[in-house]
Amino acid sequence: MDTSSATPILHQNRWWHRFLRLKTTLSSELSGAVGDLGTFIPIVLTLTLVSHLDLSTTLIFTSLYNISTGLLFGLPMPVQPMKSIAAVAVSELPHLTTAQIATAGATTAATLLILGATGLMSFFYRFIPLPVVRGVQLSQGLSFAFSAIKYIRYNQNFVTSKSTTRRSWLGLDGLILAISSLLFLVLTTGSGGHNHTTNNNDNNSLTRSQRRVSKRLRVLSAIPSALIVFLFGLVFCFIRDPSIIKDLKFGPSRIQPLKITWEDWKIGFLRGAIPQIPLSILNSVIAVCKLSTDLFPDHELSATKVSVSVGIMNLVGCWFGAMPVCHGAGGLAGQYRFGARSGASVIFLGIGKLVIGLLFGNSFVRILNQFPIGILGVLLLFAGIELAMASKDMNTKEQSFVMLVCAAVSLTGSSAALGFGCGILLHLLLKLRSMECSCFGFLRSKSSASAVESTPSV
Repeated sequence: MDTSSATPILHQNRWWHRFLRLKTTLSSELSGAVGDLGTFIPIVLTLTLVSHLDLSTTLIFTSLYNISTGLLFGLPMPVQPMKSIAAVAVSELPHLTTAQIATAGATTAATLLILGATGLMSFFYRFIPLPVVRGVQLSQGLSFAFSAIKYIRYNQNFVTSKSTTRRSWLGLDGLILAISSLLFLVLTTGSGGHNHTTNNNDNNSLTRSQRRVSKRLRVLSAIPSALIVFLFGLVFCFIRDPSIIKDLKFGPSRIQPLKITWEDWKIGFLRGAIPQIPLSILNSVIAVCKLSTDLFPDHELSATKVSVSVGIMNLVGCWFGAMPVCHGAGGLAGQYRFGARSGASVIFLGIGKLVIGLLFGNSFVRILNQFPIGILGVLLLFAGIELAMASKDMNTKEQSFVMLVCAAVSLTGSSAALGFGCGILLHLLLKLRSMECSCFGFLRSKSSASAVESTPSV
């Protein structure tokens, strides 16, 4: 079957295809759109409950970010919470206020905007060793996977950011539901690394049994599996607590500028921005660009453009109390894993957020609070594994050594910046060692030549 015939409707509707820049079926793009919600929903829910984040404002602004980045980059560029700021805001006492969260995001954004505008971010992107970047990606992917397993096995208290009791097998958020979702996603998407479309020549060379298998795989891969799982989760929200319907209020909250003091700027920068800036540089820009090159070799991202994008988004939205956001490699991996291949997926996600933000406003938190956490864990697990698999291209033992040390330090130290620093140091030491060996080899060859010259001829 010719690849172009897989999506005949898209190719007939030329203006729609050009506008959204679709690269696969519409169902795949819709499924990929929800691929990063395993990280988005828990963090947004926690900040809303603990730090009184305005959910309506956040949904509206992040929807506009999604639509803008989808059109700008033409790739499934995710818009995710700044995780370090969120962790500080909810886990350290006293909790950061909404104004302090905003200043942390704004100062982080200003830093990335300056690095991008001056060209320094492109310099870092070109000269940071690939094994170090892979180490950061591996640690982030495994961290997502570990959190996902906790979501699946244990009940969660997002207010305290802790696991509580073991999840029961039965129930509307039980282990059976989570495992069934996991098995369904594995059955429909497989390992996530195969394209089951074949052309006529390839199809003719297959045996009858192989053609049946190929046809079955094409049918399974065409199912928008992640979207189906997510929609089932939304249905379970209302089944778990039917009173949600009564609590829903229509209309968004009023969007207005925050009142920010100099003390808010000080606390936001010291407690929120300082730990977030290294993570944003590594995971939101450099790792995203590297991963994008792996997934889309014909569409190389500019580190400058990505860095400036993060800066502009937050310098616009944070003033109004929107959650600080960035572009995350984990979100890109998750969306790609479930079928996103173009900017259309995040455009669809942005439209969905915009409708929810305008229609339900802050009352939508009641729905999110009842969403099955086990299903979020399953979505997060696939995103984490997809991101970790980016490290499979380490071909030498030296590269793998640097990558694994960087990942280990990042995981045990809970700091991507610490792992990055150790990875850079280790990479330089190994290069220095090889340089010294070369010098010693040159000296040995020099001395051998001198010995040969001084030997009297017979």
